[in-house]
Amino acid sequence: MILVLDDEVRPEYRYLAPEIARLLSESEYRVYADDAELPDLGAYEGVVISGSTASVYDTEHAWIPEQKHLVEACIERRVPLLGVCFGHQLVNAALGGEVVGRRRRATFVEMEVLEADSILDGVESVVPVLHSDLVVEPGDGMESTARTAYNDHFCTRHADAPVWTVQFHPEFTERVRDRPSDWTDGEHTFADSNATRVLDNFAAECDRRATESVAAGDD
Repeated sequence: MILVLDDEVRPEYRYLAPEIARLLSESEYRVYADDAELPDLGAYEGVVISGSTASVYDTEHAWIPEQKHLVEACIERRVPLLGVCFGHQLVNAALGGEVVGRRRRATFVEMEVLEADSILDGVESVVPVLHSDLVVEPGDGMESTARTAYNDHFCTRHADAPVWTVQFHPEFTERVRDRPSDWTDGEHTFADSNATRVLDNFAAECDRRATESVAAGDD
């Protein structure tokens, strides 16, 4: 079972994290922005931290520091963790990285994969983004795995722990394009993107690691 944490602070925008949960075959959905209680990580094979219209540097959201502790707990216990958009920024910020505000982007962009990575395996270069903030300095232990023309740290992974992050939204497909957003296709279409594969890859990583843990007799 993979735990999907919805960090969206505006209820009318809470449609992306449910899409993540829908696209994962076995998942549990929870609105973390309303209930920041630390989950029992032993009950899950992995955790996904979703996007949000909040910023990681906002001081009015008391749950943000709590979620940074969750990131640390996942790393300590080696629970697979995937950060998506805000989640990408939160993970890096939790590990001492820097996140800053930039101009709004709500369209397809092209990324360049810098090195082989299991989470990006088979993912085409065209991906959908809905964000303003950017990671400009990765957190401690985080390595950049993809970049764009405007950001060198578009995707990251931890050097030792099973932690991956992506700035784009793998769950944003044609199915939800008419929900609240300022989306424009630009020069690409959804036919050019297979970004949902990120979620398949993460689920496969979670399953593989859970199987290995059982085989090794780990609790």
